[in-house]
Amino acid sequence: MSVIFEYFWAADRDAAVEWAIGPDGDWLGERPRDETGVDRIDVKRIDADVVLGQLIAFAEGGPAGSGTAPRLVWPDLDKVPYPHETYPLAGTAWDSGLILEHIPEGWRDTLAGVVADAVPMLALQWCDIAEMSWDYEEAAECVRMFVGLAQRARAAGAQLYCRFCA
Repeated sequence: MSVIFEYFWAADRDAAVEWAIGPDGDWLGERPRDETGVDRIDVKRIDADVVLGQLIAFAEGGPAGSGTAPRLVWPDLDKVPYPHETYPLAGTAWDSGLILEHIPEGWRDTLAGVVADAVPMLALQWCDIAEMSWDYEEAAECVRMFVGLAQRARAAGAQLYCRFCA
């Protein structure tokens, strides 16, 4: 079974938490299911840290893992420390399995700056990484989706986020 990652843009951290988790981060409460007006893409197996990070590295022409990385937004580590052997997991925000990450603004801008002529080479490089199980055509379409999402987010002055269930 594959994990589905939802990438979307929101004006700020609070708006992202409100949509992705629930009002004021209340993961136990009712979350509005109205998804109209939410600009998002759903992709399988494209985690932000490794697989999307590789695409960013290819687009920047540098090595992967150099510089910034996605940042955990929810659960908020300041309010709910990550559990370990001495902290119980049950009953905490970690129990939900929902994770929300902020995609660095530089990554958004890198994706937004990808021109159409660069997509074929990026897709060819990207579909060749070990973590990618898509063929060239699927990778190219995914690159175009990420580029479009990033362009719309940048035009709106918004940030990119990734939600998934661990």
